[in-house]
Amino acid sequence: MRIAFLLLLAASLTRYLDHHWHSARTPWVIGLSVALAAAHLLLPARSPGRLAAAGRRPAELAGLLAVLGSWAVLVLMAPSFAWCAVPLIYTVLRALPTRAAVPVIGAMTALVVTAELRLSDGFDPTLPLLPPTVAVLATAVFRYMERQGARQRALIDDLISTRRELAATGRREGTLAERERLAMEIHDTLAQGLSSQQMLLQAADRVWERDPATARGHVRTATAITARNLAEARRFVHDLAPAELADGGTLEAALRALAERETAESGRPVHVRIDGAPVPVPAAAQAALLRIAQGALANVREHADARTAALSLSYLGDQAVLDIADDGRGLAGPPGGAGADGDTPPGGPPAAGRGHGLPAMRARLRQLGGTLTVESTPGEGTVVSASIPLEDR
Repeated sequence: MRIAFLLLLAASLTRYLDHHWHSARTPWVIGLSVALAAAHLLLPARSPGRLAAAGRRPAELAGLLAVLGSWAVLVLMAPSFAWCAVPLIYTVLRALPTRAAVPVIGAMTALVVTAELRLSDGFDPTLPLLPPTVAVLATAVFRYMERQGARQRALIDDLISTRRELAATGRREGTLAERERLAMEIHDTLAQGLSSQQMLLQAADRVWERDPATARGHVRTATAITARNLAEARRFVHDLAPAELADGGTLEAALRALAERETAESGRPVHVRIDGAPVPVPAAAQAALLRIAQGALANVREHADARTAALSLSYLGDQAVLDIADDGRGLAGPPGGAGADGDTPPGGPPAAGRGHGLPAMRARLRQLGGTLTVESTPGEGTVVSASIPLEDR
């Protein structure tokens, strides 16, 4: 609009000089044209109605009045300067709120009509209609653009707000997921190791006086568990894989090492069976199955009163299935409690602060698209079965 105004102003001045070079008004017209161009360039480029929003600062309103006054004088002296009206209409609309701009535009239009009638040799019926029509169209287009701009700004604000809300939601969900992961890791590593140490130290305390050799054996076993727990804690802090799977260890080897360790610590034989041809299992799935085996054997050790336990890893083409079975007391509940969803230890309710094993297992498997089922009958043992799909993983 600035460029259009300056071009029209230059064209009007050129036309005037071409026709009235020797007129006594020429120096005044040239001076007013230069002053009008300078005043227009000094007007601030503001959004619609910003002068009113800013409290109509006197200097800015004075600049607008100077532009309009200079143009009005030029139109009265040389009617051809009426061509500059359309850019000025947009200048007024940008500088003033609509209620204040409409009367000003009406006065400008009346001045243009008067100037055009002065230039014409006879009465032309289009002259009283054309300038008002142009003014109305310019005002309507500007108002439409203003509303569209306001809608776009509101939409952008909504999008920015929505993006911030989504980012905040993502951070909250990530925090909750990380808390759940930390809870599962702590339960399946440190908590189980501390529980084993407590049981061994309590057993050592009971036989310390009458059987020092057995008591020292319990203490040595507790020390070994402490060393493993320390290694797990360090790997846990650095977000590494379980110690048994570090340095390229396989899931089969890790399960066998777990069974040997459990057999040595509890005196209860734990057998391992591998069915099917081993296939590559993602590291996350290996870690999940190993943690589930550790948690299930911890439940057997603490609650089942079993004579033996078994770990069975089966490769069924599109999935890996790990079964942990024992011949203990079974889970408390209805007979034939297949698919039990609770986490009640065999023989009764969980102790205070316990009871997170099965939910943690299910949460691990859910993250990998797997499922957990529990089959148990009181007095006949329990089978915990974890399956993880292997396709596209």
